[in-house]
Amino acid sequence: MTSKAVSPVPRRPVVLVPACNRWLGQHPFHVVGQKYVDAVRLAGCLPLVVPLATAEDVPELLALADGVLLTGSPSNVHPSHFGEAVHNPSLPLDPARDGWTLPLIRQCIASKTPLLAICRGFQEINVALGGALIQAVQEAGPYRDHRSDDTQPVEQQYGPAHGVQVVHGGVLAPMLDGLIDDQDSFRVNSLHGQGVAPSGLASGLRIEALAPDGLIEAFSGLEPGHFLLGLQWHPEWQAQNNPVSMRLLQAFGTACAHKKGTQSW
Repeated sequence: MTSKAVSPVPRRPVVLVPACNRWLGQHPFHVVGQKYVDAVRLAGCLPLVVPLATAEDVPELLALADGVLLTGSPSNVHPSHFGEAVHNPSLPLDPARDGWTLPLIRQCIASKTPLLAICRGFQEINVALGGALIQAVQEAGPYRDHRSDDTQPVEQQYGPAHGVQVVHGGVLAPMLDGLIDDQDSFRVNSLHGQGVAPSGLASGLRIEALAPDGLIEAFSGLEPGHFLLGLQWHPEWQAQNNPVSMRLLQAFGTACAHKKGTQSW
């Protein structure tokens, strides 16, 4: 009796999703918002949530990956990483996440691993590459208050808040071809207290979109052949119903699939 050959299971591109670190009750937990995991699946990839790691773990983790998605979070990047003291001690920090995501970003660039970064992740990239953050955008003129109103229902918190102006000559304009209005803009949500001003942008990054007040809303990397896109807004929120979000996730998924095609395992 001959055994029937088993067909290999097709492997989707694997995307690492670093977890945040949080105390729930009296115990430490690793947490990731479901919406980010769902976004990876919408990109056609397989999410792999990574708990607390170290900088030494990064090469091994990247050897498993075809892409990385850096999530948003209630916590902020510790300002010591861009040479400042903490402005508001009441706001949450996650130094354990900083300790390995900042090296992870630099190694993603070195290995040309596709990288999509949202909100905190957007800020992490800028800091990892030597840029700075405005710790309280609402206190730094001429910028508006970009925070959401936590007293409102979540649908309103994540609702469209303002337009963003696309800067031509980069990757975002062609990526969103047909989805940008006659003023080269589209609307996004806004749920952040910290931000990146043009004067604080790291070298190695280019501006892709600006808020009406001049704050950076999107940037890309300058490394040829490397997908690196940072977004200050939250495209993962109800992404399946948002054509802009789906176009962004599909572009990321395509880059991860290309990376998978170059992997030897």
